[in-house]
Amino acid sequence: MPIRIRMIGRGGKGRLSARILANQLAILTLTGAIGFVLFAFAQRDQIDRAYEQRAVAIARTTAADPQIRRAMQYGGGGDVVQTVAERIRGASGASYVVVIDLKGIRHSHPVPGLIGEPVGDPIVVLDGRSHMGSDQGATGRSANGKVPLYGPTGALVGEVSAGLPEHDVLGELWRELPTFGLYAAIAFALGSAAAFLLARRLKRSTFGLELEEIAGLLQDREAMLHGIREGVIAFDPDDRITVVNDEARTLLGLGTALSSRLDEVLPEGRLRRALDGTLTGTDLSVLTDDHCLVVNRMPVTLHGRELGAVVTVRDRTELIGLLRELDSVRGLTDALRAQQHEFTNRMHTVAGLLDIGDRDAAYEYAVESAGADQALTESVRELIGNTLLVGLIVAKTTVAAERGVRIVLSDDSALGEDPPHLRRLLTIVGNLLDNAIDAASGGPPPAGGRKVLLSLVEAVDRVMVRVADSGPGIPPGAAESIFEDGWSTRPARGTARRGLGLPLVHRLTQRHGGTITVSEGPGAVFTVVLPLPDVTPEPRDAQFTTASPAGGDR
Repeated sequence: MPIRIRMIGRGGKGRLSARILANQLAILTLTGAIGFVLFAFAQRDQIDRAYEQRAVAIARTTAADPQIRRAMQYGGGGDVVQTVAERIRGASGASYVVVIDLKGIRHSHPVPGLIGEPVGDPIVVLDGRSHMGSDQGATGRSANGKVPLYGPTGALVGEVSAGLPEHDVLGELWRELPTFGLYAAIAFALGSAAAFLLARRLKRSTFGLELEEIAGLLQDREAMLHGIREGVIAFDPDDRITVVNDEARTLLGLGTALSSRLDEVLPEGRLRRALDGTLTGTDLSVLTDDHCLVVNRMPVTLHGRELGAVVTVRDRTELIGLLRELDSVRGLTDALRAQQHEFTNRMHTVAGLLDIGDRDAAYEYAVESAGADQALTESVRELIGNTLLVGLIVAKTTVAAERGVRIVLSDDSALGEDPPHLRRLLTIVGNLLDNAIDAASGGPPPAGGRKVLLSLVEAVDRVMVRVADSGPGIPPGAAESIFEDGWSTRPARGTARRGLGLPLVHRLTQRHGGTITVSEGPGAVFTVVLPLPDVTPEPRDAQFTTASPAGGDR
């Protein structure tokens, strides 16, 4: 079932949204104040330039007056220069309009006592150009403009300097600042609204958690993910890996898998289908080269929103091995119990013959019974030289007989005392016989009886194992599916997990360059061919590939 997350706050130092909003407002206030000051200075500079240009225009108007030009070139005219200059000053609102000759003597000034006095600054219009700036004069600080004064003949005869008072500049600035203040207030209001919306969005994105809670969850997650002994992989809604712990990297052989899709880091196969959700169900068994894994995938939702999925991977290699060994012991126990029962019956027969005094018949029966089991072992030894394989086949034969199945070792079998692929042969033969016995023992017995035919042949360049049974066989179209992990046509029996034997045989065979084939229809025939020589090291998963003498996985 899907995982539904409930976020529980741990308590912090104030709500995250309120803290973000307060910080945003503080930033807006600070930046607004700085912007306001910078604008005031910029506007002040702009107004200064505008007033200086006005001062230059007033000076030019004065310098263009014909009365002033004649009087300054030819002299005479009495107070005409002062009169005209004062008229222009009054009309323009300037703080002063001063006409100066080339010697620096004032011919007009708002303070009559300064007329005829030299100015303190040198004449700057000797280059024939206009000049502007700010200066501190007798009338206070003013925006100043200076232009050259030419006589009627075009000769440079002096300089006209005009100024506008500083308080006019400040007044203009103060008249413009409220408008800018209004713009700043509107910007502040819009910024505050944006900060509030941003805070709410962040609150939804963090599921209402505070900063300290998020940091704590991150620490807890890292400690949990890398501390547990199960592999954990998390996927986002686009099936990209967002979380993978160390155990998952080890079990699945993943490298740097974050932000990758499964098809980019794993080959096609049952493992990838189990991880991406193509295979449904719980406790899906998956075999790798090194492990027997149990995979579970669960979708994750929060407030009805799909967040992706979480996959847990458990290593059951040792557990499966122990369960198979336990099932093997149970099978052997059943076989021994059957032998004990048979032995008891034989002893009862011998005792009865002795009771009636027929000692010769009792002796012959005892010798015949003892030689039957020995004959089975010797018949196997004639064809199979290795004692481990002989013991395996004899044990399987005993267990099969208890279930009404007869195992027949073909006459063409031939295996030496030290055959190649010995460990693998034990696994392959044991699992194939388990499946064959299980298949032959089910259903009504066929005309020839329930039996399993085993053939082991060691050739110059290969070792061949063939197991045929009298069971119902492989269903049509299932020849490839039977080698997938967990595939089985029979219900679980005892503690053994179904659907592992044939995949183990298939994986072990392919890993060492061999082939495995199976026939469809009644009476399945499995044929395994392993090439020689054997130069591949023993598989690391041998602890759970040991053959079980007590039944199959099909």
